[in-house]
Amino acid sequence: MTAEGFLEGRRLQMARGVLLQCIMGGYPPSRFYGSDDGDLALVADPKQIHRLPWSHPRALAICDADELSGESSPLSTRGQLKAVIARYAALGLAPVVATELEFFVFAANPDPTQPFRPPVGLDGRREDGQSAFSVSSNNGLRPFFTEVYECMAALGLPRDTFMHEMGVSQFEINLLHGDPLLLADQTFLFKHLLKEVALKHGLTVVCMAKPLAQTPGSSMHIHQSVVELDSGRNVFSDEAGEPTAVFRHFIGGQQAGMADFTALFAPNVNSYHRLCHPFASPNNACWSHDNRSAGLRIPASSPAARRVENRLPGADANPYLAIAASLAAGLYGIENRLEPSAAIQGEFEVPENLSLPCTLHAALERLKRSHLAKELFGSEFIEGYIASKSLELTSFLDEITPWERRVLAAQA
Repeated sequence: MTAEGFLEGRRLQMARGVLLQCIMGGYPPSRFYGSDDGDLALVADPKQIHRLPWSHPRALAICDADELSGESSPLSTRGQLKAVIARYAALGLAPVVATELEFFVFAANPDPTQPFRPPVGLDGRREDGQSAFSVSSNNGLRPFFTEVYECMAALGLPRDTFMHEMGVSQFEINLLHGDPLLLADQTFLFKHLLKEVALKHGLTVVCMAKPLAQTPGSSMHIHQSVVELDSGRNVFSDEAGEPTAVFRHFIGGQQAGMADFTALFAPNVNSYHRLCHPFASPNNACWSHDNRSAGLRIPASSPAARRVENRLPGADANPYLAIAASLAAGLYGIENRLEPSAAIQGEFEVPENLSLPCTLHAALERLKRSHLAKELFGSEFIEGYIASKSLELTSFLDEITPWERRVLAAQA
């Protein structure tokens, strides 16, 4: 849209079905978004209009997708997150979140039949995977990261920590905790920024959950706490610094929703490669104090910072939807006073009732049967989401992989 048209307040409209467009570009049947496929209004959030420093003179505006009658579209993931936050506010509460986003930086990959490779650094070499948490690990990519930091500052994206992760040319950023909608916007903007800046440097940034075999995958852990709207007090801790009933109920709600919501946290076929070969990517609804094998981890912290870390979402998850689903499950637990299972420590076997779907097909079938998902997000959204993701799964199953040709072709 031209800057002149935007500043004049010209309304931008978009077909309703676009919100259910699948990743290959197709659409589910029109009954999932209205047989007329009428328009939505894209309404820019005035706090999220940004000049793009890597692409002058362009700008970007994050928009809400609203029905022409004025209310938020039930198909909008940003609208779903705003609705969850409003439900907390009705109880005098406000959720606080932070996201940890992992990603890989690879050389250009023009042939998708070939594996990703680390880029050639300033020293002329490709990283071989021995740089986890090294203070000099990204020096070979210094020009790229220098521009990333500059662009983050220009967009007002505050960063907490930035580090090299366990994978080959894998990195992680921790965004500062705050309002869930703001953090979802920041996570979205950061992923967009990464990919755009990488292209300028001849690189490819990949936020797939598992882009390399035999290598840790990329997560988007969500840290969550809840405070009183008036006082800002963390309701997970009492005056003596001990865990509260609300804290337990929040965990109980998380556990109640994780299996039903797995397809929202792990939305792609590739997501389950990360979960089936864990490397601290647990596919379970257990909870624990500071145990990375649990899907729900309580990090070591002061009582004021007591929080629940949901370790299930991958870097490929929609930040608006993943945060909305996690917070909605926690609120469900608070409202219904759900009690969690016993905490686990050390090595453990996952009880059957706390195991999660391990394929996209199983996750979608679980979501399809979930009364809780439809209660919290509405039938229109859940049924449309399943329809779109089912198209993607069918597209994947329509292809024969190199493994099948290599291993099965010679079998009788």
